[in-house]
Amino acid sequence: MRESNTTHFGFEQVGEAEKAQRVADVFDSVAQRYDLMNDLMSGGLHRLWKAFAIAKSGVRAGWRVLDVAGGTGDLALAFARRVGRDGQAWLTDINNAMLTRGRDRLCDRGCIVPVAQCDAEQLPFPDEYFDCVTVAFGLRNMTHKELALAEMRRVLRPGGRLLVLEFSHVWAPLAPAYDYYSFKLIPRLGKLVTHDEASYRYLAESIRVHPDQETLKRLMEEAGLESVDYFNLAMGVVALHRGFRF
Repeated sequence: MRESNTTHFGFEQVGEAEKAQRVADVFDSVAQRYDLMNDLMSGGLHRLWKAFAIAKSGVRAGWRVLDVAGGTGDLALAFARRVGRDGQAWLTDINNAMLTRGRDRLCDRGCIVPVAQCDAEQLPFPDEYFDCVTVAFGLRNMTHKELALAEMRRVLRPGGRLLVLEFSHVWAPLAPAYDYYSFKLIPRLGKLVTHDEASYRYLAESIRVHPDQETLKRLMEEAGLESVDYFNLAMGVVALHRGFRF
């Protein structure tokens, strides 16, 4: 039975059900200061990485866009403005605290979008419904990445595209400095800002066990996506993968 399987939670091996609960606990804890921590940890670069993903999406007026694990709504807000009144930009997340935070942020900016709390491995949408699906900094937290990628492909129309923006494997000469920053400074920053050092230690560990650029490309191809390519950002700290359904 799948329930008896183990998977990684950072560097730990845990049961799949336990991982789901522990990931939920992480995001329940950090939701209220998630955006502030993103700005502090990346020096604001996460905004440029997301802007790059939006530019590479090719999203136009009238399109239907699904943002999976959309968190506090940065991408959904940008896509809602691009698709206009004739399009749709869905904000989804499995975590209620994050989804509520994202919905409220968009409402505060005068942007009302459809919202759904759902599991990326079981998307509640019909086949071939969306022109574009995105997931930014969420795939590494999913237990069965291959199922999530297959689901994202399923809901894409022919000609549609999936974009995965995620932490990846940094250029080797920078690895020692990046490790020091990730394992020493980020948890301390998390403790100072959110009073939660453990969640940000998990963040650093989850990046290290996430597939590297070529492995994720292969996973997307195995899920049925075609013409998969990727773009390294910040010397591989982050990578944007893009694949199409034809």
